Amino acid sequence: MSYNNSAAVKLIQSNIRQVPNNQEVFLDKDGFTSIIFDITERVGVPGSGAAIDGAALTTHLEDIVDSDIDTVKVWSTTNTVFSKLPEGTPAYTLIATQTPPPNPESRNSSPDFTAIVLNLIRLENESTDIVISINVPHIKGEYTEEEVDLQLGKQGKLIEGAVEYAARIWETFKIKDWGLFKEV
Repeated sequence: MSYNNSAAVKLIQSNIRQVPNNQEVFLDKDGFTSIIFDITERVGVPGSGAAIDGAALTTHLEDIVDSDIDTVKVWSTTNTVFSKLPEGTPAYTLIATQTPPPNPESRNSSPDFTAIVLNLIRLENESTDIVISINVPHIKGEYTEEEVDLQLGKQGKLIEGAVEYAARIWETFKIKDWGLFKEV
């Protein structure tokens, strides 16, 4: 860490990891929600369409949840329009939940589940995928359990808030400098 050499710190890095330069992370000031913008190399085969882009969406979801894919339930996947990107840019939104396996040693600090609102923008000409994930941990006591039943379409306030964040991103996300994607 240097902040233009205005501050410095030395950390033992065996217990932590630095956020890669291809990520921007934002945290909700009042809760546990995080929004992660991640610029990645485009995954999958060339082209676009339901099968190709669906496979890419699955690959990115698996990257987010790591090896715990069997703890994930996908509730919906939709085509998405990002208003400030070129017309026809393939983009998708997926809503999923990840439920950790029960841990008897946990003291209520681990979430009951984490909702994931995953947005994927596919930029084939730039060989790039932009992944925007909104992660919403649901910790007992921090949400009203009766308000959340995704099978019945009840999202609850926290997931509704994440969808509102996503809608704002769909309306306002733009790429100011397409040179960002040129290899150095």
